[in-house]
Amino acid sequence: MEIKLYEGVPAKEIVDAILDVHKEVFEDETLPEKAATKQNVRFFVAWDNEKVAGYKIGYELSPDTFYSWYGAVRPEYRGQGIASTLMKQQHHYLKDAGYVMVETKTRNKWREMLILNIKHGFDVTETFFDGDGIHRIILRKQL
Repeated sequence: MEIKLYEGVPAKEIVDAILDVHKEVFEDETLPEKAATKQNVRFFVAWDNEKVAGYKIGYELSPDTFYSWYGAVRPEYRGQGIASTLMKQQHHYLKDAGYVMVETKTRNKWREMLILNIKHGFDVTETFFDGDGIHRIILRKQL
């Protein structure tokens, strides 16, 4: 397994490989268009040879705060610590880049992600109902 960092939106073939995982988990195909609008977007990708095993994507909210946006691991790769490794890599990079805070949002239905975030030092700082009436959880971590 190799973790690669892509600063900015990667080449189409890499995005397509990430989308294979993303669509399966989030049922969303608009990731490339959304990512292109984000400031200082970063893609951390776990590669198993030529196959994306998982990814973590985020972008800058402010000069000192980074938003950890999307992340997923292919079902057949789960339970191997890939999500934790991606998160650790992301946080190490962010700290070295001068960020002091990382923020993320999740939902109760993504309990594995909620637990992973808490295990890695995030605190629940707020909850709210979004425009679709979905209960959302905001978490923050000091780097």
